[in-house]
Amino acid sequence: MRFLVGRVEGAQSVFAVSGDHAVNLSAALPGVGADLAALAEDPDLRAAAATAAASGAATIPVSEITPALPIAAPPTIICLGLNYVEHIKEGGYEIPDYPALFMRGRKSIMAAGAPMVRPSCSEQLDYEAELMVIIGKEGRNITETDALSHVFGYTVFNDGSVRDYQRKTHQWTPGKNFDATGAIGPFVVTPEDLPEGASGLKIESRVGDEILQSSNTSNMLWGAAKAISIISGYTTLSPGDHIALGTPPGVGHAKKPNPRWLRPGETVEIEIEGIGICASPIIDEADLAQKTAAE
Repeated sequence: MRFLVGRVEGAQSVFAVSGDHAVNLSAALPGVGADLAALAEDPDLRAAAATAAASGAATIPVSEITPALPIAAPPTIICLGLNYVEHIKEGGYEIPDYPALFMRGRKSIMAAGAPMVRPSCSEQLDYEAELMVIIGKEGRNITETDALSHVFGYTVFNDGSVRDYQRKTHQWTPGKNFDATGAIGPFVVTPEDLPEGASGLKIESRVGDEILQSSNTSNMLWGAAKAISIISGYTTLSPGDHIALGTPPGVGHAKKPNPRWLRPGETVEIEIEGIGICASPIIDEADLAQKTAAE
């Protein structure tokens, strides 16, 4: 199934998407709620949602839906760095034998289509195209063999990174947690509609006709199953947790001879084959403050 969480006429709902049209599952099924949290946790509700989506219920055009976060308050957001060999090389790092892991806070994420904010303190806002896993079943010490049974769905993530602040510490936390720099969505696709582990999918970032990154999810060092198994070795994964699986080569800070930072007025698009496009207009923090004050 392909899900979209979004607003129509001010009301937020969960939609099942088929082509250019969508069924409002929140209206059709009690218990679905206004985001994917309940569906991620409850397999029986997911089965009922599939039935409702196929029932011939009235649909609305997807174009009329303003995307919201797939899950408004993810329990945990865990991100992998250095997961594509060529990206590791362009950054001058050694190839690790254990993934680089960091956390994102909720204020750092926003829905696809919402502005990505370049902070006033830096011009070094970078893009990172990433596959993101949403967990659907709790587990600890999950084996790699069983790991994919814990996946609710896959979505698109832009791990917007403020590079000079990322390098202020070894843990990367500041540069990865500026407000409204991590775009998620808009679509969440369940595993049966994608290759195993969402491997073998083209992944690309671009601004207009400028291709910034272009690779394939099969090039990850740690795919979805390995990442879930490794992470669950130190923490219990819960339904609704998000895991971002790292970015391929071509990031802005590594462009030669000059870095390629995102600039206000541009729109960056992250596309993953079979899942969709996550588009984010870039806005300066000062301009956003003026816009908010005017509203």
